Amino acid sequence: MMTTQAVSPHIPAQAAAPAAGRPARGGRLYTLDGLRLVAALIVVAFHFIAFDDWATPLWGKSTSAIFPTAHPIASYGWLGVQLFFLISGFVICMSCWGRTVKDFAISRVIRLYPAYWFAVLLTAGVMLWSHGMKQTGYTPTKILSNLTMLQEPMGAGDIDPVYWTLWTELRFYLLFAIVAALGVTYRRVVVFCGIWLLMSVLAPHSGIALIQLMAMPESAPFFVAGVVMFLMHRFGTKPELWLLLGTSWLLAQNQLPSLMKTAEGSVKHQLSWTVCLAVITLFYLLVLGVALGRLRFFNRKWLTTAGALTFPLYLLHEELGWEIIRRLHTDIAPWPLLGGILAVMLIASWLVHRFVERPSAKAMKKWLTGAGPGAGRR
Repeated sequence: MMTTQAVSPHIPAQAAAPAAGRPARGGRLYTLDGLRLVAALIVVAFHFIAFDDWATPLWGKSTSAIFPTAHPIASYGWLGVQLFFLISGFVICMSCWGRTVKDFAISRVIRLYPAYWFAVLLTAGVMLWSHGMKQTGYTPTKILSNLTMLQEPMGAGDIDPVYWTLWTELRFYLLFAIVAALGVTYRRVVVFCGIWLLMSVLAPHSGIALIQLMAMPESAPFFVAGVVMFLMHRFGTKPELWLLLGTSWLLAQNQLPSLMKTAEGSVKHQLSWTVCLAVITLFYLLVLGVALGRLRFFNRKWLTTAGALTFPLYLLHEELGWEIIRRLHTDIAPWPLLGGILAVMLIASWLVHRFVERPSAKAMKKWLTGAGPGAGRR
């Protein structure tokens, strides 16, 4: 996701020049902000309408019985995460162009952590108040470990299951930081994409856990596709870029059976590989359409608000939404309850963006860059 910064294709003056005879495209890509919110809403639908826990059903009984028509459709909502990864690859390459590693790291920290810290503490507080430490397993050390965003490699476990994608994003950032350290150029990014796709194929056979961890075979094709599509946006379509994009799609479709198996465990029924492939292909085409300027009609300024809501919505919706469903599903009909939860979550997301993300990011940037009062006297 969903964890990308404001979408703007502004290219700093010190960045490499566009391909000869082809100016870099200008103007903000508001459409990507809209796609990010679409991805988040797809994931929300999956968690509220398709997720099935037979032992302790959220709605009192199976979601397939509560939502007989919507459940089969929402069962493919987990693929919204792959759309997030596509967009993340595009935006991270774009935002890193012309920046130092320090600039890149600071931009990621101030973009991710304020809203994340708030979500961890709010979710933990609500769940502890509602169920207690014994039932939730939210010990002080687990909560504190989650504040690092490194709880998965630490073995501490997520406060909210949706946080698993953040560790995937962090690994992508670490890999791309290598390119940033060398200096981001067209050739280096192309080489990076090629090597990463190759390693994603070879890593499972290496027998080396660290290589497998960083190669991320299940996610690498989507991140690489996003990066390649940004290169197409900036430099135009070239044979090597089409080859990389096609290879990423072929590797992505090969990962679908493994991804589907995990999703099937959540929805408790078999999914269609054909439908999954069609959805993934549609996501590729949508981001490609943005990259090549084919979706300019949807490039509306108000979509910046959609982008601003996306990350807080993603962080807040799952555990807190499930808790609301557990408490109110016997008193309110399913669809009105879902509509109410979504409205509450969107309002809460705007409040988090306005009163947590924006002021915190401004203060953290001053602190991390040394731009605060007295900076010039050091």
